[in-house]
Amino acid sequence: WLRQFSEEKDEQFIRGFLGRMLFSGEEVHKKSSVLSGGEKVRCMLSKMMLKHPNFLIMDEPTNHLDLESITALNNAMKEFSGNIIFTSHDHELMQTVANRIIEISPLGMIDSLMVFDDYIRNEAMKAQREALYEGVLV
Repeated sequence: WLRQFSEEKDEQFIRGFLGRMLFSGEEVHKKSSVLSGGEKVRCMLSKMMLKHPNFLIMDEPTNHLDLESITALNNAMKEFSGNIIFTSHDHELMQTVANRIIEISPLGMIDSLMVFDDYIRNEAMKAQREALYEGVLV
């Protein structure tokens, strides 16, 4: 299935992409109709990687994924050489992938060049976040 989206037709090249998405051995020959939801997502990520995009927008990319798929997605996002804008409730994904945090509220926004844990712990950022939501019903 994946071969049709690749300019490179070499079997090892295609298997390499599938391997990065945690498919190994005979799993690479599975029909798409028998794949789990997480496996289908991993196939779509492989397809996206073959297209060599330079920009991705992802909304809650780990929703409905199994642990293997989340791991594969996290690794793929870390290796991606372009820009990614994403929303997530997944702390590990935010910490390992994001290097710029943009938080938007009805009262404004914060744009901070730091990793997620630093953003959460930083006292100045905490004060700015509190001001962003002051009087806003959540």
